[in-house]
Amino acid sequence: MPDRTSVAVLGTGIMGAAMARNLCRAGLDVRVWNRTRDKAEPLAADGARIADDPAAAVEGAGVVLTMLYDGPAALRTMRSAATALAPGTVWAQSTTAGLDALEPLAAFAGEHDLLFVDAPVLGTRQPAEDGQLTVLAAGPEEARTALAPVFEAIGSRTVWIADDGASGAATRLKLVCNSWVLALNNSTAEALALAEGLGVEPQGFLDAIAGGALDCGYLRAKAAAIMTGDYTPNFAVSTAGKDARLIVEAGEEAGVRLDVAAAGLERLRRAERQGHGDEDMAASYFASFAD
Repeated sequence: MPDRTSVAVLGTGIMGAAMARNLCRAGLDVRVWNRTRDKAEPLAADGARIADDPAAAVEGAGVVLTMLYDGPAALRTMRSAATALAPGTVWAQSTTAGLDALEPLAAFAGEHDLLFVDAPVLGTRQPAEDGQLTVLAAGPEEARTALAPVFEAIGSRTVWIADDGASGAATRLKLVCNSWVLALNNSTAEALALAEGLGVEPQGFLDAIAGGALDCGYLRAKAAAIMTGDYTPNFAVSTAGKDARLIVEAGEEAGVRLDVAAAGLERLRRAERQGHGDEDMAASYFASFAD
């Protein structure tokens, strides 16, 4: 039987590493794996056990948490772990996978008798490090007891949306939320680029809207990144572009035109072509200027 106090975290990038660290701080038995091992190794200082492969990470674990680049990466990783997955293991799939990728993930869970929970999160680097993510969850009632200490460690709030992870309810909500996040990011970048082009001090723009309905914390955070030139990734351009593509594709499948999202996707792709793919998505600022 899987040990319900043991959690395997597969994927220790910006988000996964922070989540694993908070699970260690909560006193859970944490095993971690990452395709690039050196990204996982610092977590040993927090008490995590570093695994050489996904199967070694999940063996005996009651909960498996995947936080990888996309749906296909999550599926490949879980297939690599398949021989060590025990029936009844809870799989919290937190990768922003998109709707098309969700079906094969849920099918894999069914083939291996896993309790599948679609559990994307809202938040970037700092909320993840602070354990202040919002978890959007859809999955069976019998998985929730095992997941309670996990979600409490990584987030400030869990929103249970449906009792079937395969329904896509949590992923659909995540795509809607991310469409707003990306629109705010790209609009901030464009406004500051226009200020640059017109010879307007960016601070003058921020002062003009301060405290009003047009002001918001996310605008301030992304504007600060651009104004200081600090593009340390909270949510990288390449990952934001992947999410933007999933949003546009979901809209197309639903018969909804997403003109702003489509333009934002092209903007992020242009910034990536300019060499900013690994920088924070605020670097979409550079897409306003000639290559």
